Amino acid sequence: MKIGMCMFLWTTNVTAKHEPLLRDIKATGFDGVEIPIFEGAPDDYRRLGEMLDRLGLERTAVSAMGDPAMNLISPDAATRKAGIAYMKNAIDCAAALGANRLSGPLHSTLGAFSGSGPTAAEKKRSVASQRAIGDHAGKRGVTIGLEALNRFECYLANTMDDLCAHIEEIDRPHIKAMYDTFHANIEEADPIGAYTRNVRNIVHIHISENDRGVPGRGNIPWKETFAAIRASGYDDWLTIESFGRSLKDLAAATKVWRDFAESPEAVYRDGYKHIRDGWKKARPAARG
Repeated sequence: MKIGMCMFLWTTNVTAKHEPLLRDIKATGFDGVEIPIFEGAPDDYRRLGEMLDRLGLERTAVSAMGDPAMNLISPDAATRKAGIAYMKNAIDCAAALGANRLSGPLHSTLGAFSGSGPTAAEKKRSVASQRAIGDHAGKRGVTIGLEALNRFECYLANTMDDLCAHIEEIDRPHIKAMYDTFHANIEEADPIGAYTRNVRNIVHIHISENDRGVPGRGNIPWKETFAAIRASGYDDWLTIESFGRSLKDLAAATKVWRDFAESPEAVYRDGYKHIRDGWKKARPAARG
């Protein structure tokens, strides 16, 4: 298992100016960081990857699609084409960064609603878009972890069952799922069951408290969550995702209007200890 920290708490554009922060994240004990990809070219991320190598930090990547002009389920072919182009560039940037995971709600426009649930036509368009994206991801050695978001942020895929049924229909080895404890806490009648039923498709996990604050201080059933993850054989990234008010656009998209912790340091330092200790306690008992 590896413990990661998503940089969304501070920025959507990690640069050399964040090196002191990255050094402290490394000193805290993290194995790596999750790098947002929203702009820039592969060369920019190649240079960032070199800095992370120097600091001894591994990395995953994260993105989202907030522009309706590139909605992957739009009835307009040009709009879908723009979304596919955005995703192909994000994949190229992730590969240049040295990340083999690119996760997020990369299936539809964040915060866009039709007034009803997803239609058969939207799902069909999604399958076609994701197959094109998945084929490109495979060529670059990157796996996409699609995220089920709560119903206040999207409508295409809100539960893990719906998301993973859709992924089965997409049928591409580089299009898989991410499990996020925050969204599961809102949408799933049984968050643990939602994980265990769909673990075969899960390639990434976001550790996020019910209020987006410090993991371990809220009401997520952490003991049961860590036990289920460890028992499933998952041995990959557990990445903290938290949000603050410093990034106005991101705060608006995630409906963050107040601070959820006394400091960013509390989020990653206490959050790291929470994951480390929770994972240890979830270790299966030795057989005598």
